[in-house]
Amino acid sequence: MFEQNSLQREAQRTFTRILPRLESEFAAMLATDAWTLFRQRLEAHFDNLFELFFMLYGDRYDFLFHLERLLAEAAHSWLDRPQPLKALDAARERNPHWYQSEHMVGGVYYVDLFAGDLQGMRAKLPYFQELGLTYLHLMPLFKAPEGDNDGGYAVSDYREVDARLGVMDDLRALATDLRACGISLVLDFVFNHTSDEHRWALAAQAGDEDHADYYFIFPDRTLPDAYDRTLREIFPEQHAGSFTFRPDMQRWVWTTFNSFQWDLNYRNPEVFRDMAAEMLFLANAGAEVLRLDALAFTWKELGTNCENLPKAHTLVRAFNAVLRIAAPGLLFKSEAIVHPDEVARYISTQECQLSYNPLLMALLWNSLATREVRLLRHSVGYRFAIPDDCAWVNYIRCHDDIGWTFDDGDAGALGINGYDHRRFLNSFYTGRFPGSFGRGLPFQENPRTGDARISGAQASLAGLEAAVRAGNPGEIDLAVRRILLLNAIILSIGGIPLIYLGDEIGILNDYSYVEDAAKSGDSRWVHRPRIDWAQMARRSDSSTLEGRIYGGLHHLIELRKATPAFGGNDMKVINLGNDHIFAYVRTGRQGERVLVLANFTEHSQPIAANDVRLYGLGYRFQELIAAREVALGDDPLVLDPYQVMWLAV
Repeated sequence: MFEQNSLQREAQRTFTRILPRLESEFAAMLATDAWTLFRQRLEAHFDNLFELFFMLYGDRYDFLFHLERLLAEAAHSWLDRPQPLKALDAARERNPHWYQSEHMVGGVYYVDLFAGDLQGMRAKLPYFQELGLTYLHLMPLFKAPEGDNDGGYAVSDYREVDARLGVMDDLRALATDLRACGISLVLDFVFNHTSDEHRWALAAQAGDEDHADYYFIFPDRTLPDAYDRTLREIFPEQHAGSFTFRPDMQRWVWTTFNSFQWDLNYRNPEVFRDMAAEMLFLANAGAEVLRLDALAFTWKELGTNCENLPKAHTLVRAFNAVLRIAAPGLLFKSEAIVHPDEVARYISTQECQLSYNPLLMALLWNSLATREVRLLRHSVGYRFAIPDDCAWVNYIRCHDDIGWTFDDGDAGALGINGYDHRRFLNSFYTGRFPGSFGRGLPFQENPRTGDARISGAQASLAGLEAAVRAGNPGEIDLAVRRILLLNAIILSIGGIPLIYLGDEIGILNDYSYVEDAAKSGDSRWVHRPRIDWAQMARRSDSSTLEGRIYGGLHHLIELRKATPAFGGNDMKVINLGNDHIFAYVRTGRQGERVLVLANFTEHSQPIAANDVRLYGLGYRFQELIAAREVALGDDPLVLDPYQVMWLAV
């Protein structure tokens, strides 16, 4: 392997060799401003791309060929990039941390379940503006197999929209409309695997050995058995192990998640090139953020668990380097539902500028169940910090399950047995624990290990379903308070708050999924209902449950956008001497400060005034949510059940 100085010299030599060939290939464009800008970006980022590509494929005899073809693909993509997107690139380069603004508020859902199709989503633009969204994540919307397709995450064609939703031009038109409204389009980039109906997989099934090398395909169980000894089962209810036998091929295929999802072989540089081309296609269709699905699993090495390996990071960095050349306005968002330490390693401007925050989600639900914040305070206190030029995407619920991803060491430091505590949480949120308000379902319950995750809608998990069924007004009120508490935290803690659409009106579990054979085996469909727009219309009536939840959330969103301290990442968790109250201080770029207090119990909770003063926050505050002044005297500050205060100095 080259030493660093040698690698840099080789990068420079390679650039001088490749550039004339590129200029010859694109001779007709050399006098254009577009080519001039492309060359400037290529010069600025080539050394980095060369080093990363060399780390992945430098031992290949055809390394330079693949590098040159990758750059040609980047050039074609840049030259074809629509002018409005080039203008967006320039704006993002002038304001590279735009995503850290207090104005950022996200929403996410499935196109068909929210609005029928892409044209229907365009018709919902006034609603997105009313809610205050500036970021809209559309769940997988590309061609996928009929029936079970893992909610669209088994992609058959990255350039063809599911025919039931429309065509690519509909997606481009929606992206344009969203951009005009100040809303960034977010799409999934499913790059660990394709469906078994993708053209590459079909070619492999037909005996094409070149395309067979796009995947991990084995003639017998020798290597699968060797790999399986160190791999964990991701979906044990679907299939044991990580490999599927294909009778039509008489071969075994690596399938980490489902039998119809074939893992891509990134040891093959052709796979990298072709997936980079798909990524740039999505960029030019108008995506401003790509969610990197299952990025932790993308690199495989025998004798490891094949998760979070060093070259998985190199792979993401290499894709990122391609973007800096051909679509610099595009960002990556990591989806790594793994140990918190591993989640953090994907977050940087060189890898993923944004990241889902699965730890915060898990810890918020934990605190609701236990009525105490010790684990939340302890873990978030030192695991929340990320580079200043990156941002968390904070969410309460999403299309996926809840995995209890807290660190066992963090739990152990507080005298909590991690294994036993996860079993308690699973029992609590499936309604099995006596007195539980949660109504969820287990997901991928493993009878051998006792492991499971939780499916369920936000409102059902927070107690609204049980309270409504019981007809108990007091419990209904508490459930609404829990919902607003969770939202008040993600809106204020630092990062982009992400609303799972439908949660803003308290949509409950939909158990009808069991009647659909394609969905009945996946409990996550319980929290993926079709949006009832008659129910949504009740959001404007404050006497309804929908109106109470929507009105409270909308108020919080407006306050967030008007509070500069909620921009950026500066957040300090503090201990105010009450284990039922989660507290932190947000500081804005101009020194603005807000103290956030959240009571995680159904009982009033006091805080000694002197404990607040210790942090130098003063004696008088403006309580933003209630729009009243709070003066600290000798008496404790008392929070009502599930109350949140935003106290501005």
